[in-house]
Amino acid sequence: MISFPNVDPIPLPAPVWLFKLLHIVTLTLHFVAMEMLLGALLIATLLNLLGRSASAQAAASGMGRRLTVVMTYVINLGVPPLLFAQVLYGRALYTSSVLIGAYWICVIPALILVYWLLYRFAAGLEAGRRVWWMGLTAWLIVGGVARVYVSNMTLMLRPEAWQAMYSASPLGTHLPHGDPTILPRFLFVFATGFMMAGLWMIYLAARQSFSETDRRYMAALGGRIATVAGVAQLAAGIAVYREQSAVVQSGLHNHWLYEMAGMGWIALTVLIFAYAAGVSFLKPIGAMTGWLSVILGFLSIACTTLYRDGIRDLTLLSKGYDVWQRVVVTNWSVVVLFLLLFVGGLGVVGWLISVVARATRVMESAVES
Repeated sequence: MISFPNVDPIPLPAPVWLFKLLHIVTLTLHFVAMEMLLGALLIATLLNLLGRSASAQAAASGMGRRLTVVMTYVINLGVPPLLFAQVLYGRALYTSSVLIGAYWICVIPALILVYWLLYRFAAGLEAGRRVWWMGLTAWLIVGGVARVYVSNMTLMLRPEAWQAMYSASPLGTHLPHGDPTILPRFLFVFATGFMMAGLWMIYLAARQSFSETDRRYMAALGGRIATVAGVAQLAAGIAVYREQSAVVQSGLHNHWLYEMAGMGWIALTVLIFAYAAGVSFLKPIGAMTGWLSVILGFLSIACTTLYRDGIRDLTLLSKGYDVWQRVVVTNWSVVVLFLLLFVGGLGVVGWLISVVARATRVMESAVES
């Protein structure tokens, strides 16, 4: 049996199921924002580079000025699931992070640079300039960060590779290789990003801040992008599943929750394909269309997040790491206080989003008048 580092002697202050629930919920929210950034940034860049119509530039500008806000949620919503993952999988995650330490540390300055580039990109789009090179640079850096995260989250599942990696580079300057799941997982992330970006464009097409011509353009283009990306995501997802070991595949089939998440994701992908294809032809721009895009995108991400959690748990279990076998000493007063603050925090975030949305509509209406 493969040896993992010794478990932390300090018991968990709450049940394992609660940590896992919080991890999946916060990770779903992080993935929604991250996929929107990854897909919409490249689309806005290409529209700025290749778009010749006024509607194309309006769509690029509309997404560009919102990407700085999206980036805020990518970062802030990325911290909680990482902390929960460290509590549950620290013995594996800390080790893999150290083994690629040089790349892992570089994530912070890379994100700071992306933040700056996004603000410059948005300002250039608002001014009507060709600033596609800024958007492309930011997208390449974001893709590099995604590559580091995918490498880390797959390396933590491969303790058999740790010794050889450390021997090759104690300073953590080598990324792992030889894992057949890295490429399909990386492609899955990008395909999902374009699907979410297409759904986001459909949502933006329902906003009154754009002209009717621009709204129909965004609905049609967003529908086509989501349609193609949905097919690509389905293909990449199947490739990820096929690269799993027979033990993991069997465990996914035999666990009712993971089986339900997998079937739900397939059903939602087919539904998104049909919905996006219909939008691309009919170009509906009502509020119902916009909110349906939000719901479908969120549910799809939630299913894939839960299924991903199953792949991780089953892979680690096959190598001797049982996340459920931990000493728990629950302090319920602290747990209840944390949950109240957590729910209250989500409520405040939702309220802030609504305030920003209302303020944006007021400013845009003032500019038009």
